[in-house]
Amino acid sequence: MAQTTPNHTQTVSGWAAHDSSGKITPYIFKRRENGINDVTIKILYCGICHTDLHHVRNDWGITMYPVVPGHEITGIITKVGSNVKNFKVGDRAGVGCLTASCLECEFCKTSQENYCDQIQFTYNGIFWDGSITYGGYSEMLVADHRYVVHIPENLPMDAAAPLLCAGITVFSPMKDSNLVELPGKRVGIVGLGGLGHVAVKFAKAFGHHVTVISTSPSKETEAKDRLGADDFIVSTNAKQMKAGKRTLDFILDTVSANHSLGPILELLKVNGTLVAVGAPEKPFELPSFPLIFGKRTVKGSMTGGMRETQEMMDLCGKYNITCDIEVVKPNKINDALDRLARNDVRYRFVIDIAGAAKF
Repeated sequence: MAQTTPNHTQTVSGWAAHDSSGKITPYIFKRRENGINDVTIKILYCGICHTDLHHVRNDWGITMYPVVPGHEITGIITKVGSNVKNFKVGDRAGVGCLTASCLECEFCKTSQENYCDQIQFTYNGIFWDGSITYGGYSEMLVADHRYVVHIPENLPMDAAAPLLCAGITVFSPMKDSNLVELPGKRVGIVGLGGLGHVAVKFAKAFGHHVTVISTSPSKETEAKDRLGADDFIVSTNAKQMKAGKRTLDFILDTVSANHSLGPILELLKVNGTLVAVGAPEKPFELPSFPLIFGKRTVKGSMTGGMRETQEMMDLCGKYNITCDIEVVKPNKINDALDRLARNDVRYRFVIDIAGAAKF
C-alpha cells in the first residue's frame, strides 16, 4: 500500500471512500517525497467526475479501498524536482486522468500516453514505485511533471478543473477529426451534460454549425440561448429525426445511458463519422443498415495525451472556454455525489479543496 512505501513520508489530509457504500470521510495518508522529475501541487480545486461515483461504489469491481478519488485537479506548484525545466514554483498547474505510463511504446513516444498498455491513473492505479495512487480529493499532490499541464492565467481555477477530464474527452475526437483546424462543418452533440455542454462550446469556438441531440425538450432553450447551439433535435421526436436525416458531418455521442446508435447514425451524411465517448453499461445497439447505406464510421475515444491536453487548455485560454460548475465545500462531497447519481447538476461539481468548511 502507498502509505507503507519507504519514501512515502509526507502526511496528507484528504477524503476517501472505504467500502462500496461510497461514503466519503476524512482520511489521513502518505504521499511520496518530491522526486527529481516531480512537482508538488497545493490543490485548490478538484472536479467531481461520474467516474468518481463508479469507483467509490465499486460499480466496475476494480476499486482498491481506501480510494481517494479526483482527476480534475487544479492548484499551485510549491516544489519542483531538479530535472523539471518546464514548471516553476508558483505556476498554475493541472492534473487530469493520467499519472504514469511506460514512456517507451509508440503511443508514449507520440504523446498518446492515454493509449499505453501500461497506463496508470491518477487514483486507483499503481505508480512506478508500486504504490497505489491517490487522487485530488486531498490537499496536495506529488506528480511527475510529464503528466502535468499549465493552466492559462485568464481561466478561473475552479471552472477550469473539469477541463482536465470532461474537456479533453470531447476535444480529442474533435482534434482527431480535423474539427479544430477546419471550420464550417455541421456537428451534432448527443447529450447536454458535463461533456456535452463543453463540446458545444468547443464546436462553436472552432467555427462549426452545432446541433444538440437530446431526449429532453426542456434543454432546447439552454442549448441555444446559453451555449450558442444552432439547432436542437429531440431524439424521441420522429418528425424532427426524419427532418435531420443526412444533415451532419460529425456526431459526438456523450451519453452514458443505454441507447441505440441506429437512429443517430441516420442523421449523418454519407461518409459521416460518429464518435462515442460515453460508456453505457450495456453494449451499444448498432444496426448494420445505417452503416452500410451511409458508408458511415463509428469510433471510440478516451481522454487524450499530454501534448493534446496542453493544446486544449491553451485553446480554452484563447477562447475563454470553461465548464459551467457548481462549487461545493469538502463537507458536501457526499451530497454532491448523491445529486450526481440523479444527474442533478448543471453541469459539473467542483470541490473547493482549499475552502474552510471541512467535515
